[in-house]
Amino acid sequence: QVQLVESGGGLVQAGGSLRLSCAASRVIFSINAMGWYRQAPGKQRELVARFFSDGRTTYADSVKGRFTISRENANNTVYLQMNSLKPEDTAIYYCRISGSLAVYWGQGIQVTVSS
Repeated sequence: QVQLVESGGGLVQAGGSLRLSCAASRVIFSINAMGWYRQAPGKQRELVARFFSDGRTTYADSVKGRFTISRENANNTVYLQMNSLKPEDTAIYYCRISGSLAVYWGQGIQVTVSS
């Protein structure tokens, strides 16, 4: 069974930066998409950024120009560089990788941005 392990979250002041990492416990074949989602208290989970296998990358409007998603194919690892963080970025961030046979989610990692 594949597990996704996130790291890099924490507490940061507004304007600061964090880099999230998500590593798969084993190789995932035929990946369709790799991405990051987040869920703030009392809100629905939303897409933050995502890679597609055809090379497309999408970002939520609220993070465009501040967040950058990247990946390391050899290790099935996906990153999220978050710059110019705002208090409204506070949420639990989840990694998601979709393969041809299944969709995998990480356990979530807390990001808190203080004003």
